[in-house]
Amino acid sequence: MPRKKTKIGVIFGGKSAEHEISLQSARNIIDALDKKKYDVVLIGIDKSGQWLFDADATRLLDPSRSASAKKLIAPHSRPSMAVRGSTALENADVRGAAGNANVIFPVLHGPYGEDGSMQGLLRIAGLPFVGAGILGSAVGMDKDVMKRLLRDAEIPTAKFVTIRDRDKISFRHIIRTLGLPVFVKPANLGSSIGVEKTKNRGELATAVKRAFQYDSKILIEEEIAGREIECSVLGNEDPAASLPGEVIPTHEFYSYDAKYTDPDGARVDIPAKIPARTVRTVQKMAIETFKALNCEGMARVDFFLKPNGELLVNEINTIPGFTAISMYPKLWEASGLSYSALLDRLIDLAVERFNREKKLKSSR
Repeated sequence: MPRKKTKIGVIFGGKSAEHEISLQSARNIIDALDKKKYDVVLIGIDKSGQWLFDADATRLLDPSRSASAKKLIAPHSRPSMAVRGSTALENADVRGAAGNANVIFPVLHGPYGEDGSMQGLLRIAGLPFVGAGILGSAVGMDKDVMKRLLRDAEIPTAKFVTIRDRDKISFRHIIRTLGLPVFVKPANLGSSIGVEKTKNRGELATAVKRAFQYDSKILIEEEIAGREIECSVLGNEDPAASLPGEVIPTHEFYSYDAKYTDPDGARVDIPAKIPARTVRTVQKMAIETFKALNCEGMARVDFFLKPNGELLVNEINTIPGFTAISMYPKLWEASGLSYSALLDRLIDLAVERFNREKKLKSSR
């Protein structure tokens, strides 16, 4: 008797400015999932927040592949949850909406998907899901909170100043504290969206204004002259770290265009050409960062390696990219774990955590 397949609900798209990156990641994950083991349920969220299923989700994923992508969808009854106006749930039967999926794989980068919002909904629905839980997702998304926690854990990171849209801004204080140039970043976005390098007060003021279009809280960070090193982490209570890789941008910094639109925007060395002792330090710090931020399942930790050998953590990504050029799966492939086997492990970790949490008491 053939083994029953596991239904994997892949959620993609979303309201974030990283919507298009999510679609790229989802396509690769769907293609790489072993169809002998898994049936795939496609769950799309458009830019307005509307949930889409079946053919509608297929068209959102890639209009040009709608016919072939339909074959990937597991048969299930019409979903019983819809989202209207991106706010109210008409019926909170998330299980029905997910086509009775056994495990959910959220591939939602940025706010409304990587920040704990979706994780909370899935936990309330009683569905196992891949990646960090509510708290790990929330603190990993918010660069301000993330850096404060790293600082308390004595994990080195770049100096920064946080400002909110209601604050009275003193550019003189910022420049005196951090020097120039500085980087301006929305606190709750990824993929370098809204990030600008500024070299004088005028550029700084303009960049701050633009960053507030994406978030009500932004970070201004000192420039770190160093190499950009990345390391993938995998696991729950006992995580492991991959071999590190290095990103060498051809642009002034690793911007959105360098990552996704310019094919020559960066060169990637996998594994990174760094001493064995530095490799071990990167792996150790990546795991320490993963644990300090209460992460589970997966994350990519990004570092700056200064010329004197000092390492600083730049940030963590709790739903790292899975596009054709993304470092997270490539680093694991270089470490001996294939793309398909990596997805198997992530799904196993989701079930493992779910079963562990089921044993906890929820009442007296």
